Amino acid sequence: MPINALQRFIKLEAAAGILLFLAAAASMIVANSSLAGFMSGVLDARAAVIIGALSIDKSVLLWINDGLMAVFFLLVGLELKREVLEGQLSDRSQLALPVVGALGGFMVPALIFTLFNLGDATALKGWAIPSATDIAFALGVLSLFGSRIPLSVKVFLASLAIIDDLAAIVVIALFYTSDLSLVALGVAAVGIVGLVALNVFNVTRTAAYILIGVVIWIAVLKSGIHATLAGVIVALAIPLTSKSSSQTAGVRAERKDSPLRSLEHALHPWVGYGILPLFAFANAGVSLEGITWEMLMNPLTLGIAVGLFLGKQVGVFIPIWLGVKARLLSMPDKSTMLMLYGTALVTGIGFTMSFFIGSLAYENLDQSFANSMKLGVLGGSMLSLIFGILVLWISTRKVTAQATDARKY
Repeated sequence: MPINALQRFIKLEAAAGILLFLAAAASMIVANSSLAGFMSGVLDARAAVIIGALSIDKSVLLWINDGLMAVFFLLVGLELKREVLEGQLSDRSQLALPVVGALGGFMVPALIFTLFNLGDATALKGWAIPSATDIAFALGVLSLFGSRIPLSVKVFLASLAIIDDLAAIVVIALFYTSDLSLVALGVAAVGIVGLVALNVFNVTRTAAYILIGVVIWIAVLKSGIHATLAGVIVALAIPLTSKSSSQTAGVRAERKDSPLRSLEHALHPWVGYGILPLFAFANAGVSLEGITWEMLMNPLTLGIAVGLFLGKQVGVFIPIWLGVKARLLSMPDKSTMLMLYGTALVTGIGFTMSFFIGSLAYENLDQSFANSMKLGVLGGSMLSLIFGILVLWISTRKVTAQATDARKY
């Protein structure tokens, strides 16, 4: 990705992270005020779309989680495809560091959660909750330090979080599906064939892809597989470049005439400033009334909190540290090991993705599971946020001091 485009991406994600924090704080305030009942009533209200024999009847909360979050995953898919084809993930030398960090950061938190909840089959459904990283929140933290955090470190974090999102998509597809409907899956398969045909005939109008995407979303929703995966399927089909533009106007025009980049650019503010804050407001609220020490020490709560705070930093940083020491991995340009450790801490801010996986894991179960999940995510994310900021502040002070000393001589 060109540097200017990359900087715009990081800037937008950082601003969205700040808005996410405000939305989560507002959700907690409302959940612990006299407006809690009203908020619950709004989220539980039913909304239906009926077209002939087709009926989709869901609560407002599920329209947000199943519908709007499909748009979020559409954006994630677009970002992932672009990064693989022309961005940081297309360069194997640049890819190794975030891949190693992402793999460790996914497996260690899941292992910690599993150890805390051994013997509780219901709680273990949430094993993937602490493995997620909230890219907007994490980049929002790094943005607080401005240019004192090198662009290379922000690129590393963005790449790691995108790989993390890919892992989350695979987990959702494999582990968080209900009974499958072969008829609905057949309709989805026909829709995918339609997307392939659009590619073969070099159709570059995104409206055609979105129209088929809506059909796929409905089919996937009815199939038992989580509907948000439809967003990823559509994203992978949208072409990065137009063949006609490359034949007639050269590479420079081709870059401007990109269906994928155009759609990504159009969706980014809607997702960052609208969908994700709305999702956070709808899902982050948990009443603190009646919270006891036993609830905070619940294995489910502790498994998520410790997984996010300790598991993420260990899983991301230790493999990277070992790889660098063994000269198998290269440090990001102008970075320090302490700065990478602070970045590893920041990856423990699970938030949006952790809430999302948690909502799937404990759907239709007793509310106590959802409350424990939310407490764990909030606790682990807040600890990661606080200590991440502290370590990054120390690391940037050291870099600034060294630069000042160098100028003296």
